[in-house]
Amino acid sequence: MTEHPTSFDRPSTGADPTDPRGALLRTPVPPRASGSALPAQGGAGQSPPAAGEDSPGAFEHSQPGAEQAAEPDTHRPRPTSEGVPAQPDGGQQGGAPSDDTPSAGVTPAGVAPGEVSAGGGQAGLVRPDSGAPAGAPDPGRRDASPEPDRRTGQPTAPGRPTPMRRDGDRLRFVGAATRRIARGMDLDEIVMGLCRATVPTFADAILVYLREPLPVGDERPTGPLVLRLRRTDRIPAERDTEGGFTPAPQPEPSELETVGAELCEVRPGSALAEVLRGVRPVFTDTPAARAALPELLGEERDFALPDGRRAILAPLRGRRRVIGAALFLRGPERIAFEADDLLVAAQLATHSALGIDKAVLYGREAYIADELQRTMLPENLPRCTGVRLASRYLPAAETARVGGDWYDAIPLPGSRVALVVGDVMGHSMTSAAIMGQLRTTAQTLAGLDLPPQEVLHHLDEQAQRLGTDRMATCLYAVYDPVAHRITVANAGHPPPVLLHLGGHAEVLRVPAGAPIGVGGVDFEAVELDAPAGATLLLYTDGLVESRLRDVWTGIEQLRERLAATAQLTGPDHPPPLEALCDEVLDMLGPGDRDDDIALLAARFDGIAPSDVSYWFLDPEDAAPGKARRLARRALARWGMEDLTDAVELLVSEVVTNAVRYASKPVTLRLLRTDVLRCEVGDDVPQLPRLRQARATDEGGRGLYLVNRLARRWGATRLSTGKVVWFELNRG
Repeated sequence: MTEHPTSFDRPSTGADPTDPRGALLRTPVPPRASGSALPAQGGAGQSPPAAGEDSPGAFEHSQPGAEQAAEPDTHRPRPTSEGVPAQPDGGQQGGAPSDDTPSAGVTPAGVAPGEVSAGGGQAGLVRPDSGAPAGAPDPGRRDASPEPDRRTGQPTAPGRPTPMRRDGDRLRFVGAATRRIARGMDLDEIVMGLCRATVPTFADAILVYLREPLPVGDERPTGPLVLRLRRTDRIPAERDTEGGFTPAPQPEPSELETVGAELCEVRPGSALAEVLRGVRPVFTDTPAARAALPELLGEERDFALPDGRRAILAPLRGRRRVIGAALFLRGPERIAFEADDLLVAAQLATHSALGIDKAVLYGREAYIADELQRTMLPENLPRCTGVRLASRYLPAAETARVGGDWYDAIPLPGSRVALVVGDVMGHSMTSAAIMGQLRTTAQTLAGLDLPPQEVLHHLDEQAQRLGTDRMATCLYAVYDPVAHRITVANAGHPPPVLLHLGGHAEVLRVPAGAPIGVGGVDFEAVELDAPAGATLLLYTDGLVESRLRDVWTGIEQLRERLAATAQLTGPDHPPPLEALCDEVLDMLGPGDRDDDIALLAARFDGIAPSDVSYWFLDPEDAAPGKARRLARRALARWGMEDLTDAVELLVSEVVTNAVRYASKPVTLRLLRTDVLRCEVGDDVPQLPRLRQARATDEGGRGLYLVNRLARRWGATRLSTGKVVWFELNRG
């Protein structure tokens, strides 16, 4: 970006160089001696006033001229002031420049000096040899004579605006407007950038229509072309006059407020379809555009358009197709559009359409990534017997909500539950895909009821099959609520933290092991106590490690935070799980979010020994009768006699199937929790299959009865056989 010095760089006294929403392309007028109101601008077709006349319409798109001629100029040229001067109020002083006002001599990206490319059109806006606006006097020549008007050929009087100066204003405006449009990341930001850059600098009002729905990338849209009014903007009826800014004259509210229908369908072969197919902006006083406007705005609203060349209809064309249209409007008190304004409208439409195209593609990619991450993680944690669960997941960045961190809770036979947390290297869509494969593998291995170290071993083999650089850490723990024990195996993951009921927090001593994907490494499992009321916290390294602290410092801070949180609820009441997770995440300060964070908290309630009944039955014909008697006694002891008939029938059927094929003692266990659960285990790995027995069959109805009478039932294969279980509601 290069600044070209000019000789008309100082705004006149009383000029306000900025507007809160973009600089008006108008030249300040010397303050009037009487009154502060500005006269109405000249309309299209009026002859320019002579030098020194008090008509703001004569200074449309111009810079200060002869008003400062008496001031001495320096030999060293200075850059022009930031932005194009706004239309002032008589006697008011200008304010600070706006953030979005264009700098002097700015050429839009991709446009060579001397032209503004829009739909193939060219205009000599910049003098090629010097880069200064055409028609501007040479800064090094103090005696430079004014150049003749390029349309009339007559010399221009000093201080009179020239078309070349107006072209320089347009060029600087296009540069500032395209920068503002390019700052948008999503669809709404880009459309808002177009509106705010256009009104009131270029037009008094704008209507932006976009295709409904917007096509994405190479998709071929189906159905008719429908345009929906996405956004409108206009000069407000009242402006803030603080800070020395006085509003310019406003159009009547009845003019530009009533323009625009919400939805319109573009019929093939219609006038609107032809204008959109032509791509280039057109004045609405042309026959084609005048015929297209009723279709776009609605038949009843066409009358609200101003007459003459005060409206431009610009199609918005993306990379492959027309995606909408923009309608630029000027009120009757403002000078009409000129031919060169079509080039400005084309530039605005082109930059906006390409930005919308990219925003739609970006939105689709973000949606795919977000859906991928969401489906890879569990939607809801299961409700397991003897344990309560809570979880959190935070991506590394809101703009890319994907990563390789995951957590899971998997119910196992015998009311046990597997707790898993892992972290694949990186936080991209590739990492999320690898994480999904490893999570699926872990669920499959957990269904086989393998020991934790064996699960990690098979995960390591799976990671090597996925690629040589597929590295991950993982911690796999199995909690048994009956034995109040937990078995943990680690593969290069940060150790878990156990918060006891009294408020003491300790970091569990678990062998670190090697990360998954290294290969050829044995994993070791340890068995630890899991007392009732304790809370186990599994997490990924993004919670405890960042650029500001190492991992062990973060683990110590986590332990202290857990202990401090437990002190708030007292020694006899553990903190609520959801609140505990929020407190843990609050320890993250600014700059601590370098990686994804996965958090899994498990509150161990356990199952009291008085709520468990366990027996071994020899595989003999008398086993079903013995099982019925044992179940009847347990139910009587628990005060659940109303379930005796159903439990005896179902236990008899399941035990009969077990002893028919078993070679080792059969196990029978009853658990009393919020439901009554019955588990029958044997050494036969084949799972039973529910089938419809024929009328002549003597057997085959046992599982049918279980399916009809039980609340839930299932069968799980173990490394030593299988377990068939069913549940009944209590009372």
